[in-house]
Amino acid sequence: MYSRFFTAAAIVACCVLTACKSDSESLKSPDGRLTVDFEVDGTGCPVYSVKFDGRPVINTSGMGFEFKTLDAASGFKVKNVSRSEERGTWTPVWGENDVIEDNYNAMTVSLSKTVDGKEFEMDIDFRAYDDGMGFRYRFPASDGDSLTVKEECTQFAMPSDMTAWWIPGDYDTQEYEYVKSRLSEIRSYNQDDKIGNVSQTSFSPTGVQTSLMLKSDDGLYVNLHEAALVDFPAMHLEYNDTAMTFTSWLTPNRNGDKAEIKLPFSTPWRAVMVSDKATDILASNLIYNLNEPNALDDTSWIHPTKYMGVWWEMITGKSDWAYTDAEDFDLATFDYSKARPNGRHGANNANVRRYIDFAAENGFDQLLVEGWNVGWEDWLGKEKDYVFDFVTPYPDFDVKALNDYARSKGIKLMMHHETSGSIPNYERHMDQAYSLMNRYGYDAVKSGYVGNILPKGENHYNQNSVNHYLDAVKRAADHKIMVNAHEAVRPTGLARTYPNLVGNESAMGTEYRNMSPGHVTILPFTRLKGGPMDFTPGIFRMDIGSFVPGSNERKKATVANQLALYLTMYSPLQMAADMPEHYAEKADAFEFIKAVPVDWRKSIYLDAEPGEFIVVARKDKNSDDWYVGGVTNGDKRTIVVDFSFLDPGADYEATIYADAPDADYDTNPEAYTISKQTVTSESRCPMDMARGGGFAMSVTPVKK
Repeated sequence: MYSRFFTAAAIVACCVLTACKSDSESLKSPDGRLTVDFEVDGTGCPVYSVKFDGRPVINTSGMGFEFKTLDAASGFKVKNVSRSEERGTWTPVWGENDVIEDNYNAMTVSLSKTVDGKEFEMDIDFRAYDDGMGFRYRFPASDGDSLTVKEECTQFAMPSDMTAWWIPGDYDTQEYEYVKSRLSEIRSYNQDDKIGNVSQTSFSPTGVQTSLMLKSDDGLYVNLHEAALVDFPAMHLEYNDTAMTFTSWLTPNRNGDKAEIKLPFSTPWRAVMVSDKATDILASNLIYNLNEPNALDDTSWIHPTKYMGVWWEMITGKSDWAYTDAEDFDLATFDYSKARPNGRHGANNANVRRYIDFAAENGFDQLLVEGWNVGWEDWLGKEKDYVFDFVTPYPDFDVKALNDYARSKGIKLMMHHETSGSIPNYERHMDQAYSLMNRYGYDAVKSGYVGNILPKGENHYNQNSVNHYLDAVKRAADHKIMVNAHEAVRPTGLARTYPNLVGNESAMGTEYRNMSPGHVTILPFTRLKGGPMDFTPGIFRMDIGSFVPGSNERKKATVANQLALYLTMYSPLQMAADMPEHYAEKADAFEFIKAVPVDWRKSIYLDAEPGEFIVVARKDKNSDDWYVGGVTNGDKRTIVVDFSFLDPGADYEATIYADAPDADYDTNPEAYTISKQTVTSESRCPMDMARGGGFAMSVTPVKK
């Protein structure tokens, strides 16, 4: 059994920095504010540092790899340096903005060393943007040789004991609430189990996951992440308290190795976002820009989607995924035709038709149905790979009839594939399952990977699993299917290359009913930097015990907060997660969910502070309407909305959905007000947000 702990000896083996300098190069961002310095020190170790306006962002930090057969972190000489620049734009299929600027200065440093009498080469590509920098390693040998990665030696030496918003290192989940602490406090939080749900696979008391949000005492915002994670394990960060340095820690395979790479090979990008404004971190497209352009020839079938689902009633316990309560269940021999229904199965024909009617009447695009297929009686916690086949429905779910009924109402059904973590089983059935979707007109799938990854000993974030997630997206594209993957590896901007990847979960979402109010003020700074999250907002009934007998759970948010999430938590795939009856009770507030777009022409982050609050304005891609939303943490606060983004000289009508004066996530979460007022580009509107609250606005031009 291999150790999950990153030892000091491993760090030393990668690179010992020296004061003696040799070859050095510098690279500046287009606006000149960011500088990347590179050198090969006296022992041949490649090192780099980053400054912003002359202020240290990353102190001198080691680079390179330890392979099983050779050291690629020292003994190098600079063979060549080439430079280039890019000034351009690209158009996303969907996004927060209809055009994205891609401006950077680039430098490639070609390094070489002699190993067993032969020349070994390693190139390092650097890019400097106005909002940050990225670098990757390239191994240009083209003879098909392979290397086994023992350790990656990339370091991020921090200039001070910064404030961090982090979740613990874990090979299998990101479903944690974020901790705010000093870097020096990470060990005490992990060791004292102050986080709450630390997984058994958490590898180290000083390990954290990316995207890692940081802030210096003098107001510099820094974010550490990776981009274009392809054929490589996900990167965690191991923190050395004494050196104030993070070192890359790759998720291992079941044999304990980090990766097998076949040459030539390019690693994912290691990325550093930086600014003196929190809003610049939210607006940064650095991760997308470090990914390859769109690889799909035809994207006409990819579309933003607003959907409802037979889901929340199962999550809360009102109904169930399983059709029967059979004991000693064996799917291979079980006869559903003779089974007695448990009476709690949510995905039955009558209930699904009820949801279809409501979704169609209120203008939604699709309806997700979970628990439609056989196998839910015995799917979790079993180390077997044959539970689901993704094509066989329960007796009370008529695939063809329900799809025909949905089509007659003008909407589509959304497919659900829960793999139960069995990658071999899903891969065996995937094309057949996608073909079933094509046959019945499904064009979007929500996939899930709950449970231990099979084969036994694998985990969610290693090289093999990462390869599977991307392969599922590529094969879905062959069938013109959009993918929303849950429990998969956190996204790293690959939606630019494969825009049918319209959503991921990969973080603690709404299904965790009792999460703290501040969670939604951190996610856009962290998890969402790699791509959109299927957060499933829109809960209107906060007291779950009011409709699930025996439950004492209460969601810690206000109705206005839930409306604002459609703006602050960007996604081209947005769910109205609550049940039809709860929306009918608050039909006036539900009007905002019905109206808010899921695709945007322009987005402007007006004000923000990680873990505190976020305020954003977005312009609809298909009209001149603007939408403004804000959320706060567990503190009550007032912010002022500056409408200077509106066209000068024009009048707009703002419909404002706000917390009522006595609203509070704990004592009065469902109290809200709706009002209208005329605004112009000169308007400044104070907005009161309750504890765990927020506000949402639709801002429409007044026709003269």
